[in-house]
Amino acid sequence: MLKNIDPLLSPELLKVLCEMGHGDEIVLADANFTASSLGSGKPVLRLPGVGMREACAAVLSVFPLDAAVVQPVAFMQVSGTPEGHRSALQRDVIGQMVSRADATHAQCEPVERFAFYERVRGAYAIVQTGELQPYANFLFKKGVITQDLLP
Repeated sequence: MLKNIDPLLSPELLKVLCEMGHGDEIVLADANFTASSLGSGKPVLRLPGVGMREACAAVLSVFPLDAAVVQPVAFMQVSGTPEGHRSALQRDVIGQMVSRADATHAQCEPVERFAFYERVRGAYAIVQTGELQPYANFLFKKGVITQDLLP
């Protein structure tokens, strides 16, 4: 165990998060997501029994979002819903990010289901949670932890 590290962050998950570079993306997916087929050749880590709210909070506690892009957070749009619709779970996760100052509402982009799958194919890794809510899939683009430039 380590101090100040969320216990949901396994050694394998911490290793993947640490290996990722600026601009790499990680997917946090629900239990029904096609992680194995879309994740061929990339790490697929499992958090069985862990909900999306808890998984996102744990990952974002150590993961800097990319400040160099307008929308470093993407989530799967619920099919057949009007533009701007967000499920209760999506509203909760995004609300948590806003309250912790991880991201703003404007930095969270809804992505159509099949376009989301295409983004996943380019992701660095997939974390499959135990979340049973459909469309509970998020993608985070990694940023950098910086230090002021020396003159």
